Amino acid sequence: MNILIIGGTRFLGRHLVDAALSNGHTITLFNRGKTGPELFPQIETINGDRETDLNRLAGRQWEAVIDTCGYFPRIVNLSAQALKDSAGMFVFISSFSVYADFSRIGINESDPTGGLTDEGIEEITGESYGPLKALCEQFISQKFPERALIIRPGLIVGPHDPTDRFTYWPARVAAGGDVLAPEDPQVPVQIIDVRDLAGFIIHLIEQKSTGHGPARTGNIARTGTIGVYNATGPAVELSFGAMLETCKQVSGSDANFKWASVEFLSENKVAPWSDLPVWVPNTPADAGFSRVDISKALSAGLTFRTLSETVRDTLAWASTRPIDYKWLAGLDTDREIELHSLMRETRR
Repeated sequence: MNILIIGGTRFLGRHLVDAALSNGHTITLFNRGKTGPELFPQIETINGDRETDLNRLAGRQWEAVIDTCGYFPRIVNLSAQALKDSAGMFVFISSFSVYADFSRIGINESDPTGGLTDEGIEEITGESYGPLKALCEQFISQKFPERALIIRPGLIVGPHDPTDRFTYWPARVAAGGDVLAPEDPQVPVQIIDVRDLAGFIIHLIEQKSTGHGPARTGNIARTGTIGVYNATGPAVELSFGAMLETCKQVSGSDANFKWASVEFLSENKVAPWSDLPVWVPNTPADAGFSRVDISKALSAGLTFRTLSETVRDTLAWASTRPIDYKWLAGLDTDREIELHSLMRETRR
């Protein structure tokens, strides 16, 4: 197949390229050439900004386009409009964050998505990110009726993750000693290895058309699975404690987990998701955040490598970064030592 990837050189994008190439597909990249321009010298790259240079894609045809980096509805709509007669299907990488209410365990693809009072806002915050992604989905579905595949991942992890939101834990546990951990060992988490997600997306694109629309778009034969898919893992519930124990086993460290209460962490302004990545407090309002229903994706062929493999490969990649690398998530050493000291004082 001939596939256009918007982006393609950061995290999920680079793994999508690897997965597609390994299956024999022809890839074209469209990006600004600012991140990893040296990664794929063997494939065609069209440099341009998706807001101003979409004309550089004119006159071309692809069986599928994958948008890995769409955040603002106006700009995503420009891409969808420009490609609606040039691509057989449009694959949009969205997010779990589109859902309006995480109080329900077992959120599935039919649950309501969030909205914005000002739909023209182009600023990403904790409140706007999900609704903006939901609006992007709507524009794509309008421009590609019966030809849109919407992927809603949760936390994507593994080698080349630029956020450190998972990498912090394998690296911190490998360093050993007392490790500050959030809430309690039974808190559920959902994560997906970026390579499993990329493989699943390419798998869906490769499938025979499952839509009810025309079999062709102009001269392009329409292919691929369409619809919306929650995509995270693993197939059975994973606890925070089990995740950390796997990190310990893989690294062979002497880590000793010190579980801090939600109250302690809140009082000391330790932020979920950033200071202690992966973790979202298991409150009634967020009871479903790490218990999202992925049965549809499992039925469609989503599979998982072991968590041990993800941890091992993440550690191997992290070890290649500069020794003075500044972490983007997690507690720094001094702050963690301070918190351990405060915990001991409160327990006297």
